[in-house]
Amino acid sequence: MKSRNLLLIVVVVFLLILAGCGCRGYNSMVSLDENVKAKWANVQSDYQRRNDLIPSLVNTVKGAANFEQQTLTQVVEARAKATSVQVNPENLTPEKIAEFQQAQSGVSSALSRLLAVVEAYPDLKANANFMDLQKQLEGTENRIKVSRNDFNTSVQEYNSTVRTFPNNIFAGMFGFKTKQGFAADPGAEKAPEVKF
Repeated sequence: MKSRNLLLIVVVVFLLILAGCGCRGYNSMVSLDENVKAKWANVQSDYQRRNDLIPSLVNTVKGAANFEQQTLTQVVEARAKATSVQVNPENLTPEKIAEFQQAQSGVSSALSRLLAVVEAYPDLKANANFMDLQKQLEGTENRIKVSRNDFNTSVQEYNSTVRTFPNNIFAGMFGFKTKQGFAADPGAEKAPEVKF
């Protein structure tokens, strides 16, 4: 009878410890998941700021005589495509992140081409509105980089918690899965070729 009571006490203590670990692990994973969602919202906000600046930039550039219409069209089309790709923070799958990243890369490429073409227009380069918009875009690109880095850091912290023992047991039970962060754009590992 005594050994049976002792066994019962040991089982109850073990279950209480397991329940405590489960509660603490669950609460930690919820907190980290919410942090990932908040960082994702910051990424989207910074990309939205860039998308909001594009119409002003395009209108300023349109005023330049004989400016390449095709370049402006590419910027407008890339912006439209990027704003049509929406990723719900509840569904941060690798495929959705890649789709979002690809659309945003299209905007970056189109803006780079636009700014390169502007070099041939000295009057436009001297335009105060254009210079201000260019500075705002540069600042926004820096914000985007910081937001993406913060998002990747929060994803890494979340993934580490979800994958470590004993949290991995509870993560599986409660549906917490690893998340995907931003990766480098394809071809980013190659240095651009410079020709003179």
